[in-house]
Amino acid sequence: MASPRTQQALAKLADLTPRQIVHELDRYIVGQGDAKRAVAIALRNRWRRQRAPDSIRDEISPNNIILVGPTGVGKTEIARRLAKLAGAPFVKVEASKFTEVGYVGRDVESMVRDLVEAAISMVRDDRESEVEELANERVDDRLLDLLLPMPEEAKPASDVQTAANDEQVFFVSGSGGVTKEVEVARDRYQRTRDKLKALLLAGELDNREVEIEVQQNAPVMFDMMVPQGAPEGMENFSDMLRDMMPKRTRKRTVKVPEARRILMDEELGKLIDQDELVTDALERVEQMGIIFLDEIDKIAGQRGDTGGPDVSREGVQRDLLPIVEGSTVSTKYGNVKTDHVLFVAAGAFHVSKPSDLIPELQGRFPIRVELKPLTEADFVRIMTEPENALTKQYAALVESEGASLTFTTDGVAEIARTAAHANDRMENIGARRLHTVMTTLLEDVLYELPDGGKEPVNVDAAMVKSRLAKVVEDEDLRRYIL
Repeated sequence: MASPRTQQALAKLADLTPRQIVHELDRYIVGQGDAKRAVAIALRNRWRRQRAPDSIRDEISPNNIILVGPTGVGKTEIARRLAKLAGAPFVKVEASKFTEVGYVGRDVESMVRDLVEAAISMVRDDRESEVEELANERVDDRLLDLLLPMPEEAKPASDVQTAANDEQVFFVSGSGGVTKEVEVARDRYQRTRDKLKALLLAGELDNREVEIEVQQNAPVMFDMMVPQGAPEGMENFSDMLRDMMPKRTRKRTVKVPEARRILMDEELGKLIDQDELVTDALERVEQMGIIFLDEIDKIAGQRGDTGGPDVSREGVQRDLLPIVEGSTVSTKYGNVKTDHVLFVAAGAFHVSKPSDLIPELQGRFPIRVELKPLTEADFVRIMTEPENALTKQYAALVESEGASLTFTTDGVAEIARTAAHANDRMENIGARRLHTVMTTLLEDVLYELPDGGKEPVNVDAAMVKSRLAKVVEDEDLRRYIL
């Protein structure tokens, strides 16, 4: 049974039906309805599995997916937005960087360790948001102690010292009240401290400097002990040596904002239970983790070919089998089971095809979805419909200089036509071609903007044609620029 915190994270999926998930993905990704439906069902099944009877819950395995399609059509973006929508630990890795066990390089288990690190960071952010208010109060108190140390006469004396001190000074008020000198000094100190706190919160003391103690970084020799391409266990060994070394501190004089950042890290570390954080993170990995395995086509080759530079490709596929099927991976935080981690693989498969993967690996990715190449009409939608559309991004960049940038309908259509034409004549890199076209189109504008005044810039079809005419007509030049 999942812990209350993990159940709370899974409960967020209750309001996300597959239709709503597709609708959310439509806000950022144009088209590819089949792929969106497949990942939406896979995400909803996470919540459905938690609602299943205990006797069968552990038997329900995720349906891993292979997204097949050319580059730049939205494969990575679909998986990334899906994980963000679900609030699940997510990591993107390239299959091409892994090597078979026995070769120098990263082994496939490192993707699970990367996922654990992502979960640790995610859970830590959640915990920090919960205790942030209390941590801020503690940091304010520590900063005030540094800015205004308590004078000796205001410090409370111990009972022994009080009893031994026969000569104490008293103050008599006009009403006849008697007050000890230490109490008067303490009241005066507290009034001054309250005034200083108001200035601190208002930011009027940001230029003041304070002296604080900070922990020294670990010696560089520990990092040098881990050579490039060393096995994963070497990093854990280096961390263990670091922990065994005594913690040393040194004094630094910094301004108040920097001191606040350093002290905030210390207070958050004190308030957060690290053991509970790790336990929660490991559970989220096992119950909600998503691994996006990109470039899986790069490890597909002719089966039975054991020579040449591709010698370890099939070995990597074999190493992936137990991870995807479900196994226990050892990490520096503890063992992690991958039985219910969702794997989403993607590849262009220009040279190879999915059937070139070994049959056992194909069987572990039962859902196969083909993404369609983007058309000129899709490019127009990509530049206008998503919330983070490219036209909106460039408009925000220009606006930061005090000017304005607008795109007419025919201007957007001409940009889309140019990008589609470039993809047809050269390598088809999908929507990424829009970035190269827009960069070439607005290069002079962005360069001259700081010195060219605040005149509004209007991008229409005539401007696009005039700016890109030479590049579009020159075949050799187009190959290097577009």
